[in-house]
Amino acid sequence: MRLLVKSISFAGALCVLPAAVASADGVLMVMKVTSDGAAPQTTQVQIDARRMRTEGFGGAGEKQVAIFDGTKKVMILVDESKKTYVELTEADLEGMSGIMSQLQQQVVRMTPEQRAQMEQMMKGRGMALPGAAAAKTVYTKTGTGTVGKWTCDKYEGTNGGQKVSEVCTVDPKALGFTAADFDVSRELAAFFKKAMPMGGMDVFSIGTPADQGFSGIPVRNVSTVAGRQVTTEITEVKRQAFPDSVFQAPAGFQKQDFMAGRGRGRGRQ
Repeated sequence: MRLLVKSISFAGALCVLPAAVASADGVLMVMKVTSDGAAPQTTQVQIDARRMRTEGFGGAGEKQVAIFDGTKKVMILVDESKKTYVELTEADLEGMSGIMSQLQQQVVRMTPEQRAQMEQMMKGRGMALPGAAAAKTVYTKTGTGTVGKWTCDKYEGTNGGQKVSEVCTVDPKALGFTAADFDVSRELAAFFKKAMPMGGMDVFSIGTPADQGFSGIPVRNVSTVAGRQVTTEITEVKRQAFPDSVFQAPAGFQKQDFMAGRGRGRGRQ
């Protein structure tokens, strides 16, 4: 779960198709991520019609890989340092939803001081307290800017009267894409909503101004994650065919039970 919350974007998939039919209409996006007190890092997102894969780095600099299969509704989380992976299914998310319900019941029994402490902790992770409506970030257009070779529209996001983010967006056509190229990202958002209806999952997607608060694709996104300012900029975009191996767990890695991946139970082949 920690891998998912920390990720700026998600991708991946696990459909088993012959490599010969790999689509030439895949999308590759390379991004530079800079956070306070850390050296810039490079991440990438690979997308095809029903699959997504993201590669990034955790707080300790460890490589993180998340793969989503929109057909099977399965997320694969890869730990390259341990050479293990876990599969997260809709059934697992339903179980997590049950855990959230139990947590909500515990919140009701908390003292005001305990509730305030927990609310502050979850707010630092971009999540709302169970049972509380997630505050919606409101975006206001503030002008235009430049990111790389793109001229973009700048928006400032505020939440509860405080500035929490900045984005600079372009029309998908400026990157050579269409909104349909990112349909799988909306499937990913729906996948996680089963477990986290209160929000907190920042999934890369293209929505309407009504649902995301701004128009287009962010080529720069500045936000605060776990108390640190994180800036993500797109540096390269292109269409590319991907082999099926990109969207599969690495050969030789050990599969673990979902709960074992969270530090409980034993792994299995």
